[in-house]
Amino acid sequence: MDISQSSIREFFENPLLWLESNASRIIFLIIVLVVTAVVVKVVTKGMRLALDKTDIPSASIFINIVRVLLWVLAASIVLQPVFGINPTTLMTALGVGGIAVSFGLKDTIANIIGGFGLMLGKVVQPGDLVSINGATGIVKDVTWRHTIVVERAGNEMWIPNSVLNTAALEKMPEPIESMTTIPFTVRGGKDVDTDAIAAAIIESVQATTKDIMLPDNPPLVKFSGFSPYGIEGKVLLFTKPGVLLSTMQDRAARAIAGKGFLVQNAAPEDDDEATPVISA
Repeated sequence: MDISQSSIREFFENPLLWLESNASRIIFLIIVLVVTAVVVKVVTKGMRLALDKTDIPSASIFINIVRVLLWVLAASIVLQPVFGINPTTLMTALGVGGIAVSFGLKDTIANIIGGFGLMLGKVVQPGDLVSINGATGIVKDVTWRHTIVVERAGNEMWIPNSVLNTAALEKMPEPIESMTTIPFTVRGGKDVDTDAIAAAIIESVQATTKDIMLPDNPPLVKFSGFSPYGIEGKVLLFTKPGVLLSTMQDRAARAIAGKGFLVQNAAPEDDDEATPVISA
């Protein structure tokens, strides 16, 4: 299947004759493509299984590299017998042209190198819970160009690997990422039993948030100080992955609303009033 001008002209002038004269080359090309496709599928599947059993990150960047190498090997096999192109000559030409191309692809090259640096250095791996420049989520994959981070709300952030190598990155434990708070104020007085109040708040909140609570992380009550209205505190809540923190806040606020020991209208109703209005 020579790609010279005479071969191209023969293809257009007499396709049947061209097919007859190049039948063996076409068959060889098809066989190589089919075998390569099967090998790529088997090898990539085997790599995924093998990576899952080791401490090597099972990111797609490794599998993609192997896939490309297999197809490059297949191309080198068919170049000379099918297309009449000497692989050495082609590589030499690509080497000369590659210098110019590399300038246009410098960002892509930086991202590929950055991706390998992230994975081999185990900076980030699929499944890690990370915070990057204030955005928090779980690392889904590290590809040629990007690291994919999925936020709690389901949004996917595609962060260039070269940027990730220079950005501030923080690995977070699950309870910290899942935590949200509900502030409250307890009526002051000498007979205030903070332990009993904390237990009542936890019982109410836990009853309404048990199905969305992070396992083994029940609500906590922390008292933080004092104000003219009473004792200041917070309920610390830990939410399951995939559940919005606002959903947890809503349920918890509804659970403690109306509790008689809480100050729930600390602001004066009239700006001219000097005394705060406190109601249950």
